[in-house]
Amino acid sequence: MPPPRTPQIPVVVLAGFLGSGKTTLLNHLLRNRAGTRIGVVVNDFGAIEIDAMTVSGQVGSTVSLGNGCLCCAVDASELDTFLETLTRPSARLDVIVIEASGLAEPQELVRMLLASDNPHILYGGLVEVVDAAEFDATRQRHPELDRHLAVADLVVLNKTDRVEEDERERLRATVAELSGPAAVISAEHGRIDPELLFDPALRPDGEEMAGQLSFEDLLRQEECDEHEECDGHGHADHLHAAYESVDFTADVPMDPRRFMAFLDSRPEGLYRIKGFVDFGAGDGDNSYALHAVGRFLRFAPRPWARGEQRLTQLVMIGAGIDADALTAGLAACRAEPEPDAADTERAMWGVLRYVPEPARDGDAEGDAADVQDAALEA
Repeated sequence: MPPPRTPQIPVVVLAGFLGSGKTTLLNHLLRNRAGTRIGVVVNDFGAIEIDAMTVSGQVGSTVSLGNGCLCCAVDASELDTFLETLTRPSARLDVIVIEASGLAEPQELVRMLLASDNPHILYGGLVEVVDAAEFDATRQRHPELDRHLAVADLVVLNKTDRVEEDERERLRATVAELSGPAAVISAEHGRIDPELLFDPALRPDGEEMAGQLSFEDLLRQEECDEHEECDGHGHADHLHAAYESVDFTADVPMDPRRFMAFLDSRPEGLYRIKGFVDFGAGDGDNSYALHAVGRFLRFAPRPWARGEQRLTQLVMIGAGIDADALTAGLAACRAEPEPDAADTERAMWGVLRYVPEPARDGDAEGDAADVQDAALEA
């Protein structure tokens, strides 16, 4: 059996023009991290607030945010160096968020991440934050906004509380047209559910302080006190209303050709797909871990454990998606009762195109750079 897979940390790129609310969104993620350890890469520390304090520092510095999270102030030339620092096991981070302001064009940051030879990172998506109240003016001042939206994986239409309903619908339609298949969600004060961007960390019992009210809890309570729609449980309940999550399980193998056709035509608004796929006769030795975010797609084979039930188990996350249509589409991907093994093996080349070369050679670490071109085309 190959050695255990090296844990990979998703890296999310957070972009948006001045005033869009991306730093507010970032602070919201830090305040509502639910035990997840976040690494933040920014140009300066000035606007990052956590634990009722303002963190200050200089470019080239790394500071602890006092809650298990770390913050780096870098310029674009230092990005690889700081990613190496943040992905060390001693940092114990679960996700890294790069605030794109002043670092580089968002698309270039994405290319840098996909081309990185750091085996410990995994592309986590490009999130573009848009100011609903100033959208037309921002677009006029910054025509490149259209290009940014065109490559985004998720668009957050922020400050929707500042526009009337008719205007909100017009803006949503315009943004959806410019961003193509990207998921578009509305937000106020940068409040989105962190689970849209990353999975909550599972900690061993006792590792996180239990039963003690933290600064994070106090800040969340302050947010509830400021907004009447809160019910004392934080924003989690009503934040879930901004997106949908669809589960799919099948005990029949997936036909690789049909499954890839499903992925190639996945509907607008479907932001993330995660889980494991059983391709049956296509590869009887391995289950395939699937990681898809926006246009990025990657598979990673892993051996079936002895006695493990062979299932396809997927979770799909997005906004404005049709759960019944997605479930029906996946159900139609199930293989025939007695598939042609040779044809199925040939069809697996469509899957293997999105498997990093080292993983195909038996090295379980993988390398996102080897699937860069395929991922950008997905």
